[in-house]
Amino acid sequence: MRILIIGAVAAGTSAAAKARRNSEDAEIVLYEKDSYISYSGCGMPYYIGGELDNADELTPRDPAFFKSKYNIDILTQHEVLSIHPNMKTIRVKNLTNDEQFIDTYDKLIIATGARAVMPPVPGVDKSHVFTLRSINDMNRIKAFIDNNKPGTAAIIGTGFIGLEMSENLKRLGISITLIERLPQITPGLDSDMSVYVEEHLQKNDVTVFTSTTAIEITDKTIVLADGTQIDTELVIVAVGIRPNTEFAKAAGIELGIAGAIKVNERMQTNIQDIYACGDCIEHKSLITGNPIYRPLGSTANKTGRIAGDCVTGGSLSFRGILGTGIFRIFDMTVAQTGLSEREAIELGYDFIVSYNIKPDKPEYMGGKEMVIKTVADKNTGRILGVQIVGFGGVDKRIDVFVTAITFGAKAEDLFHLDLAYAPPFSTTKDPVMYSGMILDNAINKNRPLITAKELDTLTKSGEAYNIIDARVATQYEKSHIDTAHNLPHQEIRSCCDSLDKDTLTVTYCNKGVTGNATQNILLNKGFKKVYNLSGGFKQYKITHKKSDF
Repeated sequence: MRILIIGAVAAGTSAAAKARRNSEDAEIVLYEKDSYISYSGCGMPYYIGGELDNADELTPRDPAFFKSKYNIDILTQHEVLSIHPNMKTIRVKNLTNDEQFIDTYDKLIIATGARAVMPPVPGVDKSHVFTLRSINDMNRIKAFIDNNKPGTAAIIGTGFIGLEMSENLKRLGISITLIERLPQITPGLDSDMSVYVEEHLQKNDVTVFTSTTAIEITDKTIVLADGTQIDTELVIVAVGIRPNTEFAKAAGIELGIAGAIKVNERMQTNIQDIYACGDCIEHKSLITGNPIYRPLGSTANKTGRIAGDCVTGGSLSFRGILGTGIFRIFDMTVAQTGLSEREAIELGYDFIVSYNIKPDKPEYMGGKEMVIKTVADKNTGRILGVQIVGFGGVDKRIDVFVTAITFGAKAEDLFHLDLAYAPPFSTTKDPVMYSGMILDNAINKNRPLITAKELDTLTKSGEAYNIIDARVATQYEKSHIDTAHNLPHQEIRSCCDSLDKDTLTVTYCNKGVTGNATQNILLNKGFKKVYNLSGGFKQYKITHKKSDF
């Protein structure tokens, strides 16, 4: 059997290695149009920023390695121009001499990945404007910085790459400006979580422009849509990627969402004996079962392994993804998995949101706060999605949530997880457990939550309600929601009889715990409907203008 693979980065090399492990008899040939293979693209910003000294660590394997260890032939600087399914052939161009030739296959795996999107802005072809998608891109950016010593840089786009590049260029002493066309940065997050990231960027002297676009790039500036001119000597365009599927489409291979290749759980396309994997394919959501496009190196490796297994008779199949992602921005960690609130709304879920603000470990052991936003199905209790921003232990918590969601956990299940505890690592009740307790109380124990956004809607509705600030007087006097009455938690029992028990009541404190304690007292005293402001005044304050408190 002759197996041809188009593309030799994460997915392609994973497919080849797995196919060889399954079969010593197969002929395996990879074609790669670039000069590098099997590299760690996610590490590139850290080499540019100097955190990683040796670029060779990002390219640990070359064609000679695959030939000696796996007996696999990898031909770099060879571009596949077309696929001919009826004849089971491909046309290949040797980029070093422009010669073209035909190769034949029994099984074909497409792992062509994706390319950086370059918006149609005048000046994007200038020599100081770059995208970052390949090792060659990385080397060009590094060489430009070494040779020109830019003092300013503008980054268009605020996804993972844009933010990671802002940190690493700042590390080199370069002043950074971020430009985002949406009203918020980090488009994958909900706006009430991205605001923490934007605040952190500003604390680290990064200038942020949102709700605007670049309309022209000159030799020394970027011109924004409102006429603002930003001085910049280096421009990084990081507005997203697009799957490399044009020649697949020309061959009759069916495409789906985002122009990515449709595959089944065994990585098979609609054409017999043609498979696809990596960043060029669409994926399946573990939450909804619907197709999504969330290209990541971890998923590329996984789908590559499945493709290599299936072309050699194996039984692996793809179960789907949650769209999990994590990145570091300066000393802050940002992570997400599953559905955002925005997506839950679009999909029609009846859901509940909680904000849990807790340290990753005791403060006496250096613990720092993390904010955990959890979205859960109000009817079933199933966890739908989680977003976390914090400074320690975020990676641990997001992976616990990923595991729980993958196996269908409900909010009430989180409290019962037997998580590891010792003061250097966690609090006695881990933040994951606390999130479960908060949601379980809201869904099953008549301890409803209200978010800051929902409180705004309530205020605009004209419905009568009381809002109680349960903090001590000094905290209330310093700053509070402008419609709130100060009834400290320790005094609430003695004065609650003077309140109307039939009027909807909202309680809040700094982060939610004392607000919940006050809520418990009022409900136990016969109040009909009492909501606790999730995330307390901290969450309200960061999502509102100062005139609101």
